[in-house]
Amino acid sequence: MTSDRNKKIAADCWRRGNEALAKENWDYSIEMFTTAVKLDPAALLYRQTKRGAERKKYGDNSSGSKMGVLKLAGSKTKIKNSRRKKDWVAVDQTAEESLSINPWDSSLNADMAEACQNQGYLDAAVFGYKMAIENDKTNKSYYTQLGILLEEKGEFKQARECWEMAFKLDPMDGEARSKVTALMATETRVRGGYEGADKSSNVKHQSAYDEGRATREERHKAQKGNAPDGPGQSQEADLQRSIRKEPENKDHYLRLADFYRRDGKLVEAKELYEKAYELSGKNANIGEQIEDVELELLRERLGEAKDLYNRDRENAEAKKQVTLISKALIKREIEIFTKRVESYPADMRLKFELAQRFIRLKKWGPAISLLQQSVKDTRISADALVALGKCFFADGKKELAKRQFEKALPNLSPDEKPNIYKEAHYLLARLYEESKEREKAEDHYSEILAVDYDYRDTLKRLEDLGGGSSDSNNDNDELDEDLDDDE
Repeated sequence: MTSDRNKKIAADCWRRGNEALAKENWDYSIEMFTTAVKLDPAALLYRQTKRGAERKKYGDNSSGSKMGVLKLAGSKTKIKNSRRKKDWVAVDQTAEESLSINPWDSSLNADMAEACQNQGYLDAAVFGYKMAIENDKTNKSYYTQLGILLEEKGEFKQARECWEMAFKLDPMDGEARSKVTALMATETRVRGGYEGADKSSNVKHQSAYDEGRATREERHKAQKGNAPDGPGQSQEADLQRSIRKEPENKDHYLRLADFYRRDGKLVEAKELYEKAYELSGKNANIGEQIEDVELELLRERLGEAKDLYNRDRENAEAKKQVTLISKALIKREIEIFTKRVESYPADMRLKFELAQRFIRLKKWGPAISLLQQSVKDTRISADALVALGKCFFADGKKELAKRQFEKALPNLSPDEKPNIYKEAHYLLARLYEESKEREKAEDHYSEILAVDYDYRDTLKRLEDLGGGSSDSNNDNDELDEDLDDDE
């Protein structure tokens, strides 16, 4: 949290920057604005003014400093390393300093936005992604990230428009399609529901983001200590009144169901969704919301059962409950995902998710079939190839397993997906070790050690290969165990 002293100094720097800006002293004004941002990073105005000064410095040439690409190479590497360490303050500051060289760089604006999002500076994050989109209108991830932020802020119409752009850029993206549909429904409910009551009674509208931040206990205390006695004083009471007034209007049930779902009252939410489902003539989208709540309920029950078992590992009944609920959850997930794969055959992410469930049940055949389709989606192809390699190995097809890992690795980065990157190298190295291709095994073990010196038993295996010692039968048994653990 920024101290009052830092805020005062930041405001003074911003004032000096504006004075320099009026005199067209670009460098000094940018220096002052940069200091203001560093001292008070949550203040959106400082970033906006800084970006304006940077653009004026370069005469709005849309490219920034000459030789900017070379000047920024080191900074972008630094940002990448800081992101890997989740040092968001360093990412933010390095990105802001680099934007002084090229304020039109879309990736730097997105880096700044991501860092702000992770630090809780939502307004600054929204600004960053908007700047990124302004300079690169073809990057789908900018639209999706901005859509997520706007939804958190309760700006549902703008969030929907972002997801619509993402879907336009990638018509095969099932998540974008679903978000557009969901946000359209939310817009309708907000326009016709509690938001209007807020305006009439001057009650501050609480966004889904704010509601999510409050704990269930806090909300309960607030409601208990201030019982509503009229319209506009309680969203729940207002929605219940709407249902009593128009009991055949499905939208009222949906609004209250959404409210209960955000509040963690899943049983009540499910009942209301079911009522809306009947009133709507069994609308498929509402049916999917019922299914989603069913899965949430099962996951909640599983979490409670695991907590109980972890508190007493000798409790046989608790262990039995974990097993039973786990089986019920995965069975229901397979039923629901299978139906959705049939409804949305072009959605490769759904097929990938369904394949993951079959893998957990060791049903290699259906998992392989789904993964072979999932690899067509370039966004998840590397993950699908690694999963496919593990399936082929478990199914006794070692050479096919090798081929999948080999195809996956060129598209895997230790920065973006460190775990799957190391896992693919490790499993491929083990397969090469088993087939006596020592040099190839050593190469892949070395790739792992270059990014994670303590990964599993990689160092020991590499040393053993160098010394020529290995027990192939024992290795094979251990590799089976490794694959089981990963699944």
